[in-house]
Amino acid sequence: MDSAEAAFRLRQEFSNESFERVPESENGWASYGVWKLVGNGGMPHEMCGKYRTLKGCTRVENHDHVGLDGVNYKGKVYVKVVHHWCNRPSCPVCFKHGWAVREAHKAERRLAEAAKRFGQAEHIVASVPKSDYGLPFRKMRLRCVAALYARGVVGGQLIFHAFRYNDYEEARRKNMPLGWYYSPHFHVLGFILGGFRKCRRCEHVDEKGSRSCCGGCEGFYGRSKKCYDKDFYIVEVEGERETIGGTLWYQLNHASVDSSMKRFHVSTWFGVCSYRKLKVTVEKKKELCPICGEELEKLMYVGSLRIVKERNAAGYRPSFIDSYEAADGSLNYFVVRGVSYHRDE
Repeated sequence: MDSAEAAFRLRQEFSNESFERVPESENGWASYGVWKLVGNGGMPHEMCGKYRTLKGCTRVENHDHVGLDGVNYKGKVYVKVVHHWCNRPSCPVCFKHGWAVREAHKAERRLAEAAKRFGQAEHIVASVPKSDYGLPFRKMRLRCVAALYARGVVGGQLIFHAFRYNDYEEARRKNMPLGWYYSPHFHVLGFILGGFRKCRRCEHVDEKGSRSCCGGCEGFYGRSKKCYDKDFYIVEVEGERETIGGTLWYQLNHASVDSSMKRFHVSTWFGVCSYRKLKVTVEKKKELCPICGEELEKLMYVGSLRIVKERNAAGYRPSFIDSYEAADGSLNYFVVRGVSYHRDE
């Protein structure tokens, strides 16, 4: 997946849009009025991102085989370092690896259920016209949903982004200032009535969604061209997704929050995916061993080597493969059941 630094290289989708520069906040993330990028608030708890425990799989009898990477894991255990996450979108520590991961999993499960009835989920970008920039967020969202309905988007998840970013090359090529600028838009993972296959295979539609030849067509871009003359919303469909979960995670970890609200919903559902119309029970995601597929268990390490547990420390590894037995035949790891403690090295 893309690193956090990739958020500073967000591509400007539409070059003909007017812009307003956005000042940088003290910690380097864009903020404008009440809007801030996720991860741009204070850390609510001193334990955010700190080491919590180890989890892993000691079922070495199931690991005596060669994996897809060509490595034999005989006598090896899989170990994962677990941290405390507050799961708040504003937390600069937890927003990316805590909150965004959890929200992406829940949304992916919900979209997977909807896909059984409505086909393939598409990544759609709906840009708010400048005439609507001053609207309250609730009204802006309602207008965006109306624009999506008019184009045949029957439902999905909305993720609000208040900003776009010009990196050095884009700023030079487009003769625009470097950095963030206010440009509200919604990323949508949703479903298009009739699908998007006709437009995706059309010889007149390039990788940027150019629609110079779409007038009179009944495909998505044909409908969108007609609707634009009325609502001025630019609605684009991105390329086919490699993973829905990965797309959700990336869009969430540089979404925007209203800092004036205690509980602002970064992502919301509409249409056929709304809570009223689609009932889905999302189970807690199980953590599985990548070697044998069994569920991970809490571990205690009693070996002699030091495991780096601080995420920003040199030598830190979020997960790794280690020997189950030490050189003298003693065990390096024990499964901890029924107690909530760990040994600090």
